[in-house]
Amino acid sequence: MFGTTGLFDELQRIQQEMERVFGSAPWANGIRSSSTGFPPVNVGTTADEVDVYFFAPGVNPESWDISIQNNVLSVAGERHVIREEGASYYRKERFDGEFRRTFSLPDDIDPEKVDASYKNGVLHVRLQRKESSKPRQIKVN
Repeated sequence: MFGTTGLFDELQRIQQEMERVFGSAPWANGIRSSSTGFPPVNVGTTADEVDVYFFAPGVNPESWDISIQNNVLSVAGERHVIREEGASYYRKERFDGEFRRTFSLPDDIDPEKVDASYKNGVLHVRLQRKESSKPRQIKVN
């Protein structure tokens, strides 16, 4: 079915596809991202919560579409860059258009305890862990 080179090329293609879908490095506590690109993100975790920061200046706050379904966080939005009429660009690196990022979350996230804020071009999504998953101190009688 595959020659030696063909099999190697096929495995490399599958690896690249997996890295494109899940990222090249494992995320802490089972958090995985579906893609890289805009906006760049930072993800941090503590015993109480997971914090996801999206660096996206210039997004209309009303355009954010944030949802959680089946332990997948989905964040979408749209950013329009204002261009001078009649100007021509030799290089245009600033992202313009619609975007979507998705993250597979740990099982202990409580979907009822999620909040988001957008300030100074940074969207902060705070996801709290379920009370039952937090460490509990047990007294000895």
